[in-house]
Amino acid sequence: MRTLPETEDALVIRTDFGDQRTWDAICAEVFAPIGVLGFVANVLFVDDQAYDGATRDQIAGAFPAGASPSFTIVADRTSMSHPEHPLLVLDLLDESGGAFRAVPSAIQAIENNLSIGNMDFEEFAGAADEDGIFRGFQD
Repeated sequence: MRTLPETEDALVIRTDFGDQRTWDAICAEVFAPIGVLGFVANVLFVDDQAYDGATRDQIAGAFPAGASPSFTIVADRTSMSHPEHPLLVLDLLDESGGAFRAVPSAIQAIENNLSIGNMDFEEFAGAADEDGIFRGFQD
């Protein structure tokens, strides 16, 4: 497996290459400014067929030596085929495989808060709806 790019941004790694239009739509929604202040997700999209079908373990092992991100985001087959395109958010610090799905418009809040330690992975995972998808915090 090819080594993932070295970056300070969170990675959104594409592992399903069946639908370019859907991938483009996901990227646009993830990167769209949110709210009155126009916050954006600080992400780097990895669109490389070397990761086609990559598993969680393969992705975790593909980070550069010395890199230790706490989480990463994956656009897998479910992301591409589900009507809401929920991305898989992986907790890379939890060896038991912590994960949840999030709609693309929620990635900004997740990335911004996890990256600065304002919230932790479990808070987002625990706020996922009954179907396991995080759609944002309900007021």
